[in-house]
Amino acid sequence: MTDVLGCVGGAAFLLLASAWIPFIGPFFSLLTPLPFLCYTTSLGLRDGIKLAAVAVFTIGLLANLMGQPQVVIFVIEFSIIGIGLSELFRRELALGQTLLLATVFMLLLGFGLLFFIGLSKNMGPIEMILAYMAEHLNATIGAYKDMNVEGAGTDVKALETYAKAFMLIISRIYPSLMIMGTGFALWLNIVIAKPLFKVWHLKYPPFEPMDRWQSPEYLVWGVIVSGFALFLSSGSIEFLAINALIVILAIYLFHGLSIVLFFLNKYKVPTWIRIGAYILIMIQQLFFVVLILAGLFDQWADFRKIHRRADS
Repeated sequence: MTDVLGCVGGAAFLLLASAWIPFIGPFFSLLTPLPFLCYTTSLGLRDGIKLAAVAVFTIGLLANLMGQPQVVIFVIEFSIIGIGLSELFRRELALGQTLLLATVFMLLLGFGLLFFIGLSKNMGPIEMILAYMAEHLNATIGAYKDMNVEGAGTDVKALETYAKAFMLIISRIYPSLMIMGTGFALWLNIVIAKPLFKVWHLKYPPFEPMDRWQSPEYLVWGVIVSGFALFLSSGSIEFLAINALIVILAIYLFHGLSIVLFFLNKYKVPTWIRIGAYILIMIQQLFFVVLILAGLFDQWADFRKIHRRADS
């Protein structure tokens, strides 16, 4: 009963935090797989599945009573993700392999759920995603029109133009956005699971330190091939190339962040300076370019001297 209350309460709080807590609420909802990960690791796979089934039923029942039946879909997805992560943790794979397999699994699971939901609406998964975004954009424009602000007609027309341009861009890069968003959410759960496992006295996988992580060397060929395909082709090949390039550059961005983290740890930089550095990186896109280039050229420059130490 204690496990049931803990799992149900933790998952319900994280799911509802997006509606209860302004600004940072959606961040908490991304961590919903954590209760299922911790309890499945603690109790074992069989008992973890039983506990997840009870949690899904209980939260689904409460969601129906609150008039939010769609919440049960997220509970099902996050519970399966938590159980899957616990199995990957048990196999003690490398961090990159764990994140890759978890991302592929979550994307397939998400598309499967969207496919079954779309059957009732005669829509495919991609059509549902784009229609959902278009609906929210139209709702935003409609709300702005209803404000009846003096002279808002010109602004509404400009907003409609921006909305069309935004949807055009999204329709070309939505696969890469989904992959990056899924990968980031799973990475967040893997990182935050470490202190939770320590509190619960659970065995955390022996991942390599975050400040020494590096992307695979062969990934540079992905940049070269997708870059040439982007400029020398059109149609479906261009669509694949631009999405592949965005995903690869996002990986190099994390490679660059690991380099920054390495030097922050090496020189024992105070916490308040670290926080300032991270905020500066988030608000200034120029640093994204610098970090991507640092990650890309680290294979040759070896900024952290990792390859030299390995050779010696």
